[in-house]
Amino acid sequence: MRKRVIAAGRIVSLSLISAIVLAGVAFPGYAEPQKGGVLHVALGSDTPIIDPSITAYSVTALVTRNVVDSLVGQAEDNRFTPWLAQRWEVNDNNTEYTFHLRQDVTFSDGTKLDAEAVKYNFDRILDPKTTSSYSKSLLGPVASITAPDPYTVVIRYKSPFAPLLQGLSLPYLGIQSPTYLKKSANTSNTVVGSGPFILDSFVKGSGSRLSKRADYHWGPGYASHQGPAWLDGIEFKYLPESAVRLGALNSGQVQVIDAIPPVNYAQVKNNPKLDVITRENPGVPRVLYLNSDTGIFSDVKVRQAFQSAIDRTSVVKAAFFGILKPADNILGPATLDYDPSIAGKWGFDLQKANRLLDEAGWTQKDGEGYRLKEGKRLSVQFSYASSDVEAADVTLFQAIQYQVKQAGFELKLDPLDSGILSSRTAANHYDIISNYFVRPEPDILRTVFHSNYIPPKGNNFSRVKALDSQLETAVGASDAERKRLYYAIQQQIIDQAWAVPIYIPAYQLGKSKQVQGISWATNAKPNFYDVWIQR
Repeated sequence: MRKRVIAAGRIVSLSLISAIVLAGVAFPGYAEPQKGGVLHVALGSDTPIIDPSITAYSVTALVTRNVVDSLVGQAEDNRFTPWLAQRWEVNDNNTEYTFHLRQDVTFSDGTKLDAEAVKYNFDRILDPKTTSSYSKSLLGPVASITAPDPYTVVIRYKSPFAPLLQGLSLPYLGIQSPTYLKKSANTSNTVVGSGPFILDSFVKGSGSRLSKRADYHWGPGYASHQGPAWLDGIEFKYLPESAVRLGALNSGQVQVIDAIPPVNYAQVKNNPKLDVITRENPGVPRVLYLNSDTGIFSDVKVRQAFQSAIDRTSVVKAAFFGILKPADNILGPATLDYDPSIAGKWGFDLQKANRLLDEAGWTQKDGEGYRLKEGKRLSVQFSYASSDVEAADVTLFQAIQYQVKQAGFELKLDPLDSGILSSRTAANHYDIISNYFVRPEPDILRTVFHSNYIPPKGNNFSRVKALDSQLETAVGASDAERKRLYYAIQQQIIDQAWAVPIYIPAYQLGKSKQVQGISWATNAKPNFYDVWIQR
């Protein structure tokens, strides 16, 4: 069977160099990178787990991108580049992928990275005993993983699976040391990889410390340099209070922050010592997943009424001061096969919400204005992890709470510890869950709406079962057929009100102008391998 050779070297075009220079990455002749220094980064959200194989938290990906390498890289212009794999071949129907590995890579514990190490990592992710639902979804319907020689890995599929390369480029499928994994009963707090930095410590609720690996020389093909990182280390500090985070940037205690407070966005942008970089996220935007399996939202008319009772434009403007855009679909515009026509087919309509609730039998109201049916109040509980949302998100949730009351919904906000939230979702004790997923590949919809990923197995918080066949067909279809299927899936999700899109997240990075060389991954996260501090 004919195979396509995908990558065989490191090629940088003149247009790409221009694009990277504009993004601030240093090339000889433009600026001379300076070695040394520790980059201090303040983050507005936290993660309970640092092992990227067993979580879908975006903070985990941000931190561990510096610790674990991937088989392939994906440049900001969506090209796939060599990394741990020097080259690879894919057969015509996307059922067999062959990767040829570099032979000079070691993990930070001194052990070799070879084909058996890669196989061990993927076998671990696929093992039902490993709680790796997101990573498992990125690998797809694997039939077998073999290592025919010490530096060749072959992944075969039960059915065509086109999105593999994009998934492999993410930290969630980054390669960790099997020696470390085999001897560690709990990997929640540590990671050992082959990346340019070593994770010295991670403390939930505090942050992470990383130090440079002096012998690193196998960076991704999209990087602007090879060899060790310019920085001596990176310190990620969890500062949930936006005013504290901004104060730390202004005072020079940190050089980079994420989640710039919306009310202070213009202030940071106009500061001559600071820069603001914004990258709109691809993938599933910030949405409210409505539990269609049990409770009040098992009635499609009630879901549709709730969807129609929310004025996304006004709540997003109130919470984010016009910096972020309201979402109009279950995929963001930066995602492949996003359907722009969906926007005109749904939206805020209080009259429609009231009519649907009347039709669903919620015809009475109590003294507080909430609807009643057979003496029961139209009450729904919105559960979220308090450490995983910004202050602006809470403002947004409160605005939605007020809006839906106009239709007669009592929306109870329920901030929880992340562990308690996981237990609640696993036990199916919730009405609404909210999150977002950053991925430019529309296959992210399979992760969020396929029945294989209903909690506790994954992130199908709407508990949808009707899309399995379409989602399975789409991953291996031709480009034209994939587009047709994903357009239909997007329409169905909105029509059935399984979820309510709210806003399109964007990674907003505030930084000192001394910080040079930040580039961006396709999941809208900053890369720090090429970063240096001008002194």
